[in-house]
Amino acid sequence: MNIQQLEYIAAVDNLRHFAKAAEGCHVTQPTLSMMIQKLEEELDCKIFDRSRQPVVPTEIGETVIRQARKILNEVGRLQELVKERHAALNGRLCVGIIPTLAPYLVPYFLEAFVNKYPAMEFIVTEHLTQTLLEKLKTGAVDAAIMAGPLPDKSLEGQPLFYEAFFLYTSDPTQKEGLKAEDLNAEDLWLLQEGHCLRTSIRKLCDLERDCGKQFRYEAGSLETLKRLVEMKMGYTILPELAAMTLPEDHRYMLRSFASPAPAREILLVTQQDYVKRRLIQALKDEILACLPASVLEKRALNLV
Repeated sequence: MNIQQLEYIAAVDNLRHFAKAAEGCHVTQPTLSMMIQKLEEELDCKIFDRSRQPVVPTEIGETVIRQARKILNEVGRLQELVKERHAALNGRLCVGIIPTLAPYLVPYFLEAFVNKYPAMEFIVTEHLTQTLLEKLKTGAVDAAIMAGPLPDKSLEGQPLFYEAFFLYTSDPTQKEGLKAEDLNAEDLWLLQEGHCLRTSIRKLCDLERDCGKQFRYEAGSLETLKRLVEMKMGYTILPELAAMTLPEDHRYMLRSFASPAPAREILLVTQQDYVKRRLIQALKDEILACLPASVLEKRALNLV
């Protein structure tokens, strides 16, 4: 048994395809298959059910793969401990961010971060919360920035900041300091299923089901919802960083909620035994250094 074999079974489990796993591991498929078969012979068990497409782990195979990931993580920790001795931060850091946050948060810190750590390979990907949780568990991303509460207790979430919600409306009669229960749910635009922001807003407005509309739009981005509102078609609710990107001539359409304002907590999420501590801490420090003070100062909010 060797580390390479463990990497191969983890790759097949991630991709559920031998050829794609071999390509990702930069080996031929016969080589990868032979190495996995040798591991199966050594352990005296079948790790994968090759009769199914896509390929899936057997019951005992799931246990083997889970333990293999723990071993690979510890190997990575050993490598990271050696890197800790170097003065300069280097290596590869892959961070996933939810789509309702990424386009508004990343511009604050990206340039400063990559300039400060030129030896680091920095990768940012956008995914919905559930996909990010899965990628964290498999090691496809090193950390994720998402909205709380954290639904998976096997992961670790560090609070970054709190993001207040604002109403975005074309109705000039709508006053400041509104309450969620006073809103007309029929005029509310929501993101499509899968977005954690949709869940938060439904909770805020106490919506048990979608209201009937003559026209429905399954929006995948806040930008689309903003355009609908600007066409004088109802209203939507924006997180603070998204609201702060509005041009000056559209900010008159923002309304604040009554105190304590509804908000979401933004977390930096990792595996509990994550390896790249210095890289992730550097990222956290840079984000907090670059965000506006008005965002970082918020504490007494109504989290949803």
